[in-house]
Amino acid sequence: MDDRTDDPTRATHPARPHGDDVGPPYADCVLCGEPTEHPASRPGATLCPVCEWQEAQRTACSG
Repeated sequence: MDDRTDDPTRATHPARPHGDDVGPPYADCVLCGEPTEHPASRPGATLCPVCEWQEAQRTACSG
């Protein structure tokens, strides 16, 4: 069996950074509630990497 994780749906959600290098407050994903890589001040709907990938797959096949 192939153990590679090329499929982001099998990947775990990234944890929020902690310690001294926290950075800006991170926004939660509007679909699953997991942390995103985007600051909370970013306008629009923020998605985590997994939901972004899934949304891209849905929109790519809708045309």
